[in-house]
Amino acid sequence: MLGAALSLPTFSSLAARQITDQLGRQVTIPDQVDRVVVLQHQTLNLLVQLNATSKIVGILANWKQQLGDGYVRLAPQLQKTPALGDLTHVDLESLVALHPQVVFVTNYAPKEMIEQISQAGIAVVAISLRQDPPGQEDKMNPQLPDEEQAYNQGLKTGIQLIGEVVNRQKQAAELIDYTFTQRKMVSDRLQSVPAQQRVRVYMANPGLSTYGSGKYTGLMMNHAGALNVAESTVKGFKQVSLEQVIAWDPQVIFVQDRYPSVVNEIENDPKWQVIDAVKNHRVYLMPEYAKAWGYPMPEALAIGELWMAKKLYPQKFADVDMQKQADAYYQRFYRTHYVASPVPKTAVAEPKA
Repeated sequence: MLGAALSLPTFSSLAARQITDQLGRQVTIPDQVDRVVVLQHQTLNLLVQLNATSKIVGILANWKQQLGDGYVRLAPQLQKTPALGDLTHVDLESLVALHPQVVFVTNYAPKEMIEQISQAGIAVVAISLRQDPPGQEDKMNPQLPDEEQAYNQGLKTGIQLIGEVVNRQKQAAELIDYTFTQRKMVSDRLQSVPAQQRVRVYMANPGLSTYGSGKYTGLMMNHAGALNVAESTVKGFKQVSLEQVIAWDPQVIFVQDRYPSVVNEIENDPKWQVIDAVKNHRVYLMPEYAKAWGYPMPEALAIGELWMAKKLYPQKFADVDMQKQADAYYQRFYRTHYVASPVPKTAVAEPKA
């Protein structure tokens, strides 16, 4: 029974330190954290990169859809990890039965959900990977006066926070340093590209949805030297019309690796053939590390933006071997070689993140 489950002692009784999560909440956690439940796929991905997979005792049920089927090879033990809940709800009884010390949730998890878990005596840590202005911390599509600062600092703070919670501070510092050193290399090479000569790019998702301003994906495209055609008319993530895409006439179309069917649809639909990118065969399926999500991921900054920039300006990155770049990252942070997954990804609805 739930009442009996809730009466079980929790590790929170051993708490010895306080942290501040990305909702600005003061949270008391144990000095040593060895059991966490993760209800946000971005945090799950980061924990794997911080070599903290062994601490994960429960995960969100649709993690394969959110991270892609190929992610299993990076953390095979996740297949045997109990799955419960998702970004916005959880089975409290099943959660308590796992005896976690900390539960990671997304910043827009319902307040009632956070309160329920907290009242069960378990520390809840919210992660946004953004630095938000007051009043925007729990929003999915926040108003960000300075998107660049919000995502750069927010990613650093988020990684540091996750590392601090699971006692992986050194690994967190190394991940942050590698990520932003790599990004600087791309920006240095693109300095000579005038704004008016930037390649017009459209990010295609299932159902004619795309990313505009207020999401990391737009920044990713900007850092790669692209002009996001949706930036001035789309806020966040939303559906647009084919007529609008035709009017934008992008020179390049990118598609996330989990949506391979979208590439086929675009290339084979007669209505798309008038678009520059389709006529010139510049519709590209992105590799798994180029995570064009609403939230930033280190590999997207470190090697995804480089891959994108090389596609847009091949002459400026002719000396860059993406296989070597990706392999170096994967060996360091996933402790395995990078191998492009041959497994087709299943198209899923856009996660609210």
